[in-house]
Amino acid sequence: MEIAIIAHDGKKADMVQFLNKNMDILHKENIKIIATGTTGSKAEGAGIKVKKMLSGPLGGDAQIAARVAEGKCKMVLFFKDPMSSHPHEPDINMLIRICDVHNIPLATNEATAQLLLNAIAE
Repeated sequence: MEIAIIAHDGKKADMVQFLNKNMDILHKENIKIIATGTTGSKAEGAGIKVKKMLSGPLGGDAQIAARVAEGKCKMVLFFKDPMSSHPHEPDINMLIRICDVHNIPLATNEATAQLLLNAIAE
């Protein structure tokens, strides 16, 4: 199963901590992780194996949306920072819309992401 991870700058450390906390689920379920470029680099720095796309503002969100539309990516964990604005907001909204169109689970915070991972572990 392919899962995408994305995190705004203020949430990247939270995403890495979340992934480390859930490594048993990620390994047990044989999950392949894809990530936007900078989030992927942070995850790799913590020893987590990921396939990196472009950075979000350079098209990484769109690359992940394309994988969702192609049926390759089955879940998106996107730790959004609701307290800051982002110049690539249209790309973010497009990714959310694509997940909705293709009925792909999308978590935008840690609590929802944990529920999704727990569900696939059961």
